[in-house]
Amino acid sequence: MTESPTETRAASRPLIGTGLIALAAGFNLAYAGLVWAYEYPAILRRPAAEALALYAQGGAGLTALWHAFALSAFLLIPAACAISLERGHLVRQPGLAVSAAITGALAGAVQAAALWRWVFALPPMTGADADPLQAAFAFDLLNHYAGAGLGEHMGQLLTALFLVQCAALQAGARARVLAVLAALSAALIALGTGESLSLALGLADPGFSLATIAGFAGFSFWLAGAGLRALTGPRVPPAA
Repeated sequence: MTESPTETRAASRPLIGTGLIALAAGFNLAYAGLVWAYEYPAILRRPAAEALALYAQGGAGLTALWHAFALSAFLLIPAACAISLERGHLVRQPGLAVSAAITGALAGAVQAAALWRWVFALPPMTGADADPLQAAFAFDLLNHYAGAGLGEHMGQLLTALFLVQCAALQAGARARVLAVLAALSAALIALGTGESLSLALGLADPGFSLATIAGFAGFSFWLAGAGLRALTGPRVPPAA
């Protein structure tokens, strides 16, 4: 006997829940590894020569850490779709559910693309044949456009918008704690985009980076909470 669509959805909930919790954990483990091995994110505001020298010292292990961090951003694409396109959301607010899935997928894609510069563009800059002046210029260019512009500004704005949309979806589903956490995280992440803008305008950073860190900490708890909700949600017993 084949499973009904309802039974199939119920069977997928443990996989989705476990995946969301694993994503939250993996993101933070990769981030912590970069803090320890590369003094991230403070290294981004130091001279290019210093950042490149420290990257070269990290070797393949540091490159692998950046790859893991980029993958955690990329995996937001299926995670956003799983959260947004939950059956209840599609029934109650189909337009918002689809819009949230698209926004979340774009956020993951943009941030992953920005982070993968550390994996595919940085190693040649630290090679023995690299010209130090050219490498420093290329690093600054990538850091300002791909890092600050795409990752820290566009990617964070898309992430904040995705969380706002999810907050509305979860409020409609009476998941009020998750909705509040999503809204607060969105506000902090959006506020954190002021750091990249202030750098572009040549202004001092009045603590925007702290808002970004707090916002993504909240985002991690929200992801884990969404995973727990999927794991503990109602089950549909198999048909006799």
